[in-house]
Amino acid sequence: MKPELGVCYYPEHWPETMWAEDAAHMVETGLTWVRIGEFAWSRMEPQPGDLQFEWLDRAIETLGSAGLKIVLGTPTATPPRWMLDKHPDMLAVDQRGNTRKFGSRRHYCFSHQGYVDECTRIAVIMGERYGENPHVAAWQIDNEYGCHDTTVSYSTPALQAFRHWLAAQYATIDTLNEAWGNVFWSMEYRDFEEIDLPNQTVTEPNPAHVLAFRRFSSQQVVTFNKAQVDALRPLTDAPLLHNYMGRTLDFDHFKVGADLDIATWDSYPIGFLSDRLEGGEAHKIAFLQQGDPDMQAFHHDLYRAVGRGRWWVMEQQPGPVNWAPYNPAPLPGMVRLWSLEAVAHGAEVVSYFRWRQAPFAQEQMHTGLLTSNNRPAPGLAEAQQVADDLVRLGEVQQVQAKVAILFDYASDWAWSTQPQGASFDYFRLVFSAYRALRRAGLSVDFVSTNENSAHYALILAPGLATIDPDLEHRLAKSCDLAILGPRSGAITHDFQIPNSGRPGLCKLDCDVDLVESLPSTSERAVHGGGAARHWIDRLSGQAEDLLSFEDGTSALKAGDGIWYLAGFPDETLWDRVIAMAAKKTGLDLQKTPQGLRLRETANHVFLINYNAEPAVWNGHTVQGCDVEILKRDPSEPT
Repeated sequence: MKPELGVCYYPEHWPETMWAEDAAHMVETGLTWVRIGEFAWSRMEPQPGDLQFEWLDRAIETLGSAGLKIVLGTPTATPPRWMLDKHPDMLAVDQRGNTRKFGSRRHYCFSHQGYVDECTRIAVIMGERYGENPHVAAWQIDNEYGCHDTTVSYSTPALQAFRHWLAAQYATIDTLNEAWGNVFWSMEYRDFEEIDLPNQTVTEPNPAHVLAFRRFSSQQVVTFNKAQVDALRPLTDAPLLHNYMGRTLDFDHFKVGADLDIATWDSYPIGFLSDRLEGGEAHKIAFLQQGDPDMQAFHHDLYRAVGRGRWWVMEQQPGPVNWAPYNPAPLPGMVRLWSLEAVAHGAEVVSYFRWRQAPFAQEQMHTGLLTSNNRPAPGLAEAQQVADDLVRLGEVQQVQAKVAILFDYASDWAWSTQPQGASFDYFRLVFSAYRALRRAGLSVDFVSTNENSAHYALILAPGLATIDPDLEHRLAKSCDLAILGPRSGAITHDFQIPNSGRPGLCKLDCDVDLVESLPSTSERAVHGGGAARHWIDRLSGQAEDLLSFEDGTSALKAGDGIWYLAGFPDETLWDRVIAMAAKKTGLDLQKTPQGLRLRETANHVFLINYNAEPAVWNGHTVQGCDVEILKRDPSEPT
């Protein structure tokens, strides 16, 4: 696979006289892809049924004739104002019961069937017009599902759809009452029509009710996406994709991705550092203008799994953004580093957001490759440098990693529903495991709970809320060693404590006697170094204790092919656990210095230095904010 570069472009924002010059400049920069159309519904259909596509015809022809391949977006993330007159109840409602009004974007509820039909209609119109256009080489469906907390809606259409969904799931109200434990607090229902949405209750709603609503809300995204997929599939052979986001777990991306051809995501490293990532002040200051060394790679690897091996970066930060609490500029070299890092993890395309900075509206402070008055922005030269790098690099072939993380979106819904400790968070737990593997110099794959057929030396499954017998069996077959915990297998699908104990622990001769959560200022020290924070499972049983807390209780228990970790490890404890697992499974660790990360492909080793200063690994000095690419020995095992 030879990676390519692209850019996001909005012809409707600029005079038509600029289009041809822009297209030529894009090609001159080394870009081969351009995404257009995803926010332009009001220009495509300014009044109901008044279709105005001639301007888009000319834009596609201008860009395509210059040699650019086009990703055409369906414009359903931004319905025009007249849509609300036609469907006044299509707007989402927040948890407090407030309607989320027109005036920005993503102003719709996934459960409104009338709006779903409108989206299908416009997708069919676009597919019939452009499905066989030689310049349209891919389609993006909608834009950034879930952005601005829009997955979950408490609208009347959502309530009606939720009741129908529950009836299909449980068949009888007695079955639902038993599954949810509604005998508690006299919460029993006589009919599905009595069930409301789990918001604005006096105190905590039933967690089974909340988790069911989260599963339903996720499925509504899947259904919404599939409606447009089904509309476009008969009309085009071009691949269909969607652009996901960073640390957005409120719908199951694996299930959405199952209906698509390519997963893409929008990478904003500096924005995420301040907006979506916990961390100490020293860490955030050290990487203020670079982004966290693991945050982007985590999502590259996750979305590679969501796309079943095919994935892109659809929006790559080229300079300061507009939406984070603070918005510093990238250090020189970082735009190039982020781009090459994505390529190292298998990106087919890295696309920059955006070509030219907008001089108006909400994103006018968001940098592009050009300034709003058409001068080169700092990111442009680095994009050109990446284009030259890719020519020299040639093909980049991915190989299966030796370690994997089992990732489960529903576990995040479960633990956000009832965290049992203010500082317990599923993403933080999984991300801490990923960081530990990366510090050890390991490349990492992600696998879903529904499909883990490949075999790995080691699979980590921290915080996996529910483990059914099938998953337990597949996990045992798909790795030499699985490390569960903390909090793994703690609930059933309906948010009850399993009657027969935690799945996976019976073969360990191990049980969980109680659980406790700790404040962020406290920790439980482990003999020999390291500590657990946030969450502790108190274990008993005859399984071997590999590690113990200083109070004598078990920290890590071991059985045949499975270990159970009893707490949320700090960095020191994670490093110890990974080193022990490597020794057990024969993994070769290549510990990297802080801020330097390693990524292995079939034919290259990428050394990626997020530090502002040079870093040294295995005799190689990598300059600050730089990437060194080493050729692999073809005879070297991968």
